Amino acid sequence: MKFVITWTCLPGQYKPAISRFLETGAPPPTGVKMLGRYHGLEGSSSGFIVAETGEAKAIYAWLAPWMENVSFTVTPVVEDAEAAQLLQNARSAKA
Repeated sequence: MKFVITWTCLPGQYKPAISRFLETGAPPPTGVKMLGRYHGLEGSSSGFIVAETGEAKAIYAWLAPWMENVSFTVTPVVEDAEAAQLLQNARSAKA
């Protein structure tokens, strides 16, 4: 399953978060494939990650150590083809 993870540095936590990111690179744990990480151009205090995993708890394990510096919103997502099929199924069920 794919997830979009939006992140924003908490007030007063920008410098500690950036220092930690530069030291560690914030790699995903085993079982999570990071498809991309994007930083906003407003100073990199926010951005988003696209990740894939079969275990939602692996996402939590990845983010938990950062929660003192960064707030997260995790949204499960599907691609267009999957969404179209689900919508078609829903439409057919109503007919």
